[in-house]
Amino acid sequence: MSEQKNPATAANAQTANVKKQHQSHKKSSKSKLQVSLKTPKGTKDWADKDMVIREAIFSTLSSIFKRHGGVTIDTPVFELREILAGKYGEDSKLIYNLEDQGGELTSLRYDLTVPFARFVAMNNIEKIKRYHIAKVYRRDQPAMTKGRMREFYQCDFDIAGNYDPMVPDSECLSILVEGLTKLGIHDFKIKLNHRKILDGIFQIAGVKDEDVRKISSAVDKLDKSPWEVVRKEITVEKNQTEETADKIGEYVKLNGTLEEVYDILSKDESISSNEKAKQGLEEIAILISYVKAFGIERFISFDLSLARGLDYYTGLIYEAVTSASAPPKDAAELKEKAKKNVKKGETADEEDVSAYVGVGSIVAGGRYDNLVNMFSEASGKKSAQIPCVGVSFGVERIFSLVKQRQELAANIRSTSTQVFIMAFGGGKDWNGYLPERMQIAKKLWNAGIETEYLYKAKANPRKQFDAAEKSGCPLAVILGKEEYLQGKLRVKRLGPEFAHDDGEVIPIDDVVKVVSEKLSQVHEDGVDEIQKLLQGLR
Repeated sequence: MSEQKNPATAANAQTANVKKQHQSHKKSSKSKLQVSLKTPKGTKDWADKDMVIREAIFSTLSSIFKRHGGVTIDTPVFELREILAGKYGEDSKLIYNLEDQGGELTSLRYDLTVPFARFVAMNNIEKIKRYHIAKVYRRDQPAMTKGRMREFYQCDFDIAGNYDPMVPDSECLSILVEGLTKLGIHDFKIKLNHRKILDGIFQIAGVKDEDVRKISSAVDKLDKSPWEVVRKEITVEKNQTEETADKIGEYVKLNGTLEEVYDILSKDESISSNEKAKQGLEEIAILISYVKAFGIERFISFDLSLARGLDYYTGLIYEAVTSASAPPKDAAELKEKAKKNVKKGETADEEDVSAYVGVGSIVAGGRYDNLVNMFSEASGKKSAQIPCVGVSFGVERIFSLVKQRQELAANIRSTSTQVFIMAFGGGKDWNGYLPERMQIAKKLWNAGIETEYLYKAKANPRKQFDAAEKSGCPLAVILGKEEYLQGKLRVKRLGPEFAHDDGEVIPIDDVVKVVSEKLSQVHEDGVDEIQKLLQGLR
């Protein structure tokens, strides 16, 4: 026979259980509040002036992309893992893999190039000029002050389709130069190489086809490490002979203008007798005339040490570097010092490597002729070969260079406000003219003029001027109690130099016209502070 429970006892037990659950929930709630208020490693919040500068960089680049016929697309921030697998060589270890969600294995995108190739293959596109501005993700060691992050924006422009050799390639190089010069960066160099020439050199040196990509990744480190270190990696870690390494060394140390290096290679019998290298050299000959036509040859250095470790490149490869790109000369010593400090507990941010790395390349790109077809074939689609070439701007790295123009950056305002509407008056019947200020604001907003007013019915004059000063806007529209009743407003310039200027009294109906005229006079030569910053103007 089962035991009969006392109803009162059961009720008490239930009440006790509810209390216990409530206390447990309170403890759980408290524990949830105990979080570290920081962004994840390699990321940062963007706000105020930094956002204004970054948005201006986006706007500058996107206007250039549109000028060259680009149409914009957007793709998911994560892709099927199989789409990204095997496309990035040794850098594949930097891909962020996501948890299994309902049977699909996905990863955060590493760049915008592979998703673009998937998009072209999936939609059977034969020709397109596209640009894409979006975030990408890499589990790299961050150097925050150098713009090397785990979450960052890329601004890409790519041309897909069959065209005459080197025509789209030269236009991508022109876009690279246009983009950097429009952002006030002039002291840069485009390091350029050709994957076919590089692969030919490896064949000449005796590298087996299956080892070409890993040797290419080793050579790609020459911008950070001396030849002796790279040679050791080729022979010891990559199992190549010393003769092979020395033969590679003879070539990868060559650099100069396009014509200078072309002349040297065209006279080299080993190069001319290698089918791959010969094809690459023929394309360089065509490219020389095109970059001259665009007037950009002075920016280009033909550098055989450039390898670009990504597996999908098939032809021309290039990257733009500045004096800030390379690591400090004493990088090895700084790295050891940082490690010792970490052991001693002397540094709070041992995860950041800014002290001993450079900014790296600020723009990069190249030709990838097989990627679209690879996706099409893998999916069982019948597709013609769709060659592609593109260029990618690293926004955070460019931002770190622009931000170094500290004197100009200090003048940037975090708001775009151009006009602050104020109301002055007094007496028992004074209501603050708040609806009237709203009406004037609406007129200016409809005219596309950035306008603000204080969210207070009866606003103190001093507080209104303080708010206007905080926003940094150059102009005030003032509703005086008596003047407004007569159908008039006062328009006044703001700033210390205009403290004793009472402004101009105008009819209310003329407010848009007069404000527009005065704003056109505010910026010297029509150039505002953000444009001065981007262009490096004093």
